[in-house]
Amino acid sequence: MIYSPLRSDLNNPVFQKQLFNLPKEKQTGVMTSLRKLSNMTWDQVYQDAGLKWETILSRSGPGGKRLYSLRMGKGFRAVAYREGEWLRLLSLHPDHDSAYK
Repeated sequence: MIYSPLRSDLNNPVFQKQLFNLPKEKQTGVMTSLRKLSNMTWDQVYQDAGLKWETILSRSGPGGKRLYSLRMGKGFRAVAYREGEWLRLLSLHPDHDSAYK
C-alpha cells in the first residue's frame, strides 16, 4: 500500500494575515514546518514528536470539526482541523495557551 502525503490548505484569511505579518525569521520557521508537513502522511503527523499534535477540547471548528494544535516553528503553534486528506490551517499563535482559547 502506498501512502501519499497530506495536503495543506493555507487559504484561510486569518492564517494568511497572521503569516504575512510575521517578521521574516518567524515566517521562515513556519515555512520550514509547512515544508516538512508537505512530505508527511497523516500517520507520520500523529507520531511526530516535534510537531506536538494535540487535540483542542475547549472549542470546535467549522461544522463542529475537532480542532488540533501543532508546533509551527520555534515559539509558534497553529490551529487546524483535518478534513479527509486535507490539513486546514486556521490560525497561528505565538504562545501555546492562546491556541486553546
